[in-house]
Amino acid sequence: MGARLRELRNNAGLTARALAAATGQHFTRVSKIEHGVQSLSPQDIRNWSQACGAEDQVPDLIATLRAVESAYLEFRRQSHAGMKRVLGAHTLKRYEQTQVFRIYEHNVIPGLFQTAEYSAAMLSFWIKFLGVPNDLEEAVATRLERQRVLYRGGKRFVVVLEEQALSTWFGTAETQAGQLDRLLALMSLPNVSLGIIPLMTQRTAVGSTGFWLFDETLAALETPTASIEVTRPDEFNMYARMFEVLKASAVYGPRARALITHVIDELATLSA
Repeated sequence: MGARLRELRNNAGLTARALAAATGQHFTRVSKIEHGVQSLSPQDIRNWSQACGAEDQVPDLIATLRAVESAYLEFRRQSHAGMKRVLGAHTLKRYEQTQVFRIYEHNVIPGLFQTAEYSAAMLSFWIKFLGVPNDLEEAVATRLERQRVLYRGGKRFVVVLEEQALSTWFGTAETQAGQLDRLLALMSLPNVSLGIIPLMTQRTAVGSTGFWLFDETLAALETPTASIEVTRPDEFNMYARMFEVLKASAVYGPRARALITHVIDELATLSA
């Protein structure tokens, strides 16, 4: 949203100070809006577009604003009934409708691949952190139910993990080792492609957060307090491009298995 408004201002040949003067606001607010750290109203959009001579853009910009607002779903509002309701984009219906899942995670194992023990250890933290009703068993069951799609025909799962995710613990060393054993098993599925980006490797990009791509229609990511869903084609394509860049740094097959088994061996030493 901020990028589109900046483009309007630049096309009109206006500086941030000039636009601020024309719209009756401080120039620092203009900068905050353009960088996505300041919210704005439909009237702000009308004033901005008028100052830039782009009144014809108002309907589309306001529609975009509403889409942005609806895409940001507060976890606390969803979690009043417990963690099993904190789904964001991860609904069973969407999983059933999606044909190709592209998943990048930098410090956790994706929910689709989690064991019940790993999932329970991770969700226990969020239940306490968010102060929501303790429905741990139901929340884990909901997550495991979605994993059935792994075995449905016609679906593909292209997953890229940072090596850090293999060594980020939830629960005990035994829980983590069991989770990594499950990763090894899932790698043998013909519809699963699992790549791992080694810690010590030259790379062209770093993912700032994990994200999921559902077919060619939705990019979804989570912050500590919200689920964000991206559907605008141009923005979705940025996530798709980033996924391809990250995937290019990953290793597969025997090299990926070696990274996983190395961590399992380390866990066994720690547990001895």
